[in-house]
Amino acid sequence: MVAKTTQSYKTKNTKPTTRKMKLNDEMVSQYLNDNPDFFIRNASLFENMRIPHPIRGGVSLPEWQMARQRNKISHLEAEITLLMEYARSNELLFNQFMDLQIQIFKADDLDELVQILKNWAKSLGLNGAYLYLFDDKWLINAPSKYQHYALNRSGFDFIRVRHLQYSNQYLGPLNTTELDFLLSERNYIGSVALSLLGQFGDLGILMFTSSDPHHYQEKQGTLLLEKVSQLLPILIEKWVMRKK
Repeated sequence: MVAKTTQSYKTKNTKPTTRKMKLNDEMVSQYLNDNPDFFIRNASLFENMRIPHPIRGGVSLPEWQMARQRNKISHLEAEITLLMEYARSNELLFNQFMDLQIQIFKADDLDELVQILKNWAKSLGLNGAYLYLFDDKWLINAPSKYQHYALNRSGFDFIRVRHLQYSNQYLGPLNTTELDFLLSERNYIGSVALSLLGQFGDLGILMFTSSDPHHYQEKQGTLLLEKVSQLLPILIEKWVMRKK
């Protein structure tokens, strides 16, 4: 009797138990992916399900899906608008550069080249354009007739260190000391675009000025400025020899 009771006890305790499995997002997602007809078989659930909404409290699943589609379309429209603006901007830059390039190739000397730059700057609503050649790189001192373009590179270093240490271009304001060094006579200048000439930025400076302090700002594009600065040294060598 005792043995029989013990056997019955063991049998009762070795019976397998059923454990409840806790669902998670991954499991539900996998099930819905594996059963795409779930909402067809459970259409009422699809229609009555409420999704939390920060303003309306809750919306139906179809409403939530439509809102997502509208949001996606809105983002796509914004991206297309940006792409169109970028394309128009690039086209404008290209046309401006081509127009300037055609003009400066017609210059007969350095003075005419600089005047073309000034006129081009005026056509863009700027105050003016200025060209400086570092006197340790060009044979530009007396008796050269272009000595008024000469600039001492060591004297310019305080501007280079402050604004052009990590880039060949600078867009933004200059302080009074910096402006006085570059321009002996000037009207009010709110902002400038500075670009070092040459592959290594060691041949000179091209500067455009604006009376608007916000016209030139950091993080604006410098592609046009870079292209002009790459082209100028090639043309300048027609009239001024480089030092060896």
